[in-house]
Amino acid sequence: MDKRTFIKQFSLLTLTAAPFMESFSQIIKKVEHIPVNDLASDEDFWASIRGGYRLKPDYINLENGWFCILPQEILEQYIEHVREINYQGSYFMRKMMVDKKKEIKNKLAQLADLSPEELIITRNSTESLDLVIGGLHWKEGDEAIMAEQDYGAMRDMFRQVKERYGVVTKTISIPNDPKSDDEIVNLYANQITPKTKLIMVSHMINITGHILPVRKIADMAHSKGVEVLVDGAHAFAHFDFKISELNCDYYGTSLHKWLSVPLGAGFLYVKKDKIANLWPVFAETEKPMEDIARLNHTGTTPVHVDLAIANAIEYLNKLGIKRKEARLRYLQNYWTNKVRNNPNVILNTPSDPQRSCAIANVGIKNMKTDDMAKQLLDKYKIWTVAINSATVNGCRVTPNIYTTPKELDVLVSAINEMAGA
Repeated sequence: MDKRTFIKQFSLLTLTAAPFMESFSQIIKKVEHIPVNDLASDEDFWASIRGGYRLKPDYINLENGWFCILPQEILEQYIEHVREINYQGSYFMRKMMVDKKKEIKNKLAQLADLSPEELIITRNSTESLDLVIGGLHWKEGDEAIMAEQDYGAMRDMFRQVKERYGVVTKTISIPNDPKSDDEIVNLYANQITPKTKLIMVSHMINITGHILPVRKIADMAHSKGVEVLVDGAHAFAHFDFKISELNCDYYGTSLHKWLSVPLGAGFLYVKKDKIANLWPVFAETEKPMEDIARLNHTGTTPVHVDLAIANAIEYLNKLGIKRKEARLRYLQNYWTNKVRNNPNVILNTPSDPQRSCAIANVGIKNMKTDDMAKQLLDKYKIWTVAINSATVNGCRVTPNIYTTPKELDVLVSAINEMAGA
């Protein structure tokens, strides 16, 4: 088989789910004229979207924060990638993989509004962010600032560089319901000294869904000569933004969350003039210091997952990120507004709707979080996750675009009943 024939056959993989995508395209075409905020509550439209998912009937899934269930069209395309790569064997890996991954990286960079030369595909946010935390040229006495609400894996990596290099780590605490952006920015600013090298910021705090003012934090930090690393695990493809607009130096995310790529996909953005400052975790064949590819040598990768990134991007582009964001915010506000005034209910997510999107966290006074999560599942058939931390104790509730208000009514009723309302 010559290369041209192989490319032609490989391109047919995108047609495998054509009936799904044709139907999906027709659904979207019918609503193109409707403003996104009006469409957010159009249950007939979202029922059509829900029809593209295979959902387990045993419980209401309100724990989409770890990873998102794939729509059937992406799932079928992914399965075909697995079959085709298994069929082609090492021929694909030696002849086609480099070009296909380059093509996918270009599409991903376009979605994020970045240069492909500043982006590498990784397996998840932890790998992406740890490449930066572990790859910087730390010296004894250098300082790093983070929040106690940041994800544990990254804080563990900072602990390791502290023990290995003598880095001084400083931890702030983000208020669950801040009065202003300045309140948050000042928390970071007040910790900066001439020795501060890096600030890590969660774009969206994973335990509460709180969206932080990354651009304002980055602008402040840069004015003081400090670099900014952003954990975008829960933000990318969740709501509408461009990484290029954040003015950060590094951004890591997982694509198996809100982009709905199969498990094991993420990416790392490194600002062009920062690439040479990082050591790779795994040594690579000698490359120019400014080539981001030298940070990305991890051996043989699950390329069938990488190929599905393109399918997930196609799905998101058809749906539209603004439609998705409006629906997710609508669903979260739908249920939180119904329990917010219950005196026995604790909402750990900001009251300002622009400071959150799909994710919210709720607790009940005088009830242990683990007991709450257990009751929600055992009694009400609602799947959530219990969060127990120094600042937040409650169940994280994460609907997805297929979630219905009727399902959230079950949640509201359960919360009010457990809370004694």
